[in-house]
Amino acid sequence: MADKADSNKANSEKAKSDKAKPEKVKRPQEVFTLLVQLGRKAGDGLPEGATGAALMVFASGVDEAEAVRETVAILKQADTAPLDVTGYGTLAEREEQGHEIGDDERDLMQRALDENSVIVAQMTPFFGDEPDEN
Repeated sequence: MADKADSNKANSEKAKSDKAKPEKVKRPQEVFTLLVQLGRKAGDGLPEGATGAALMVFASGVDEAEAVRETVAILKQADTAPLDVTGYGTLAEREEQGHEIGDDERDLMQRALDENSVIVAQMTPFFGDEPDEN
């Protein structure tokens, strides 16, 4: 009896493993242009007197949501305080919108894609004492 039960169990497990598992479709990585606003945090490396900063970032991901998640995670590891992220799309999307994209930007985008990384292309600190332009 035990042999029959073991045999049935083995056949049942084999049948489960023979069922075709849906293959995961590997989506290609793309590079997204993101604008990240930073607040202040002790040890964030921003200039003295700055109230925050804006970062232009090129980040790779299978979609923009993944690129945003990875960017925020890396910035938090770097002891910064990301407050808001605005996505500007992929290279193709930006070109469709009429953005002028120089060779330097294209090179950094390609590097982000090749290295599956997040690259800060530009950092602009904010200072609270700037006068309004009226």
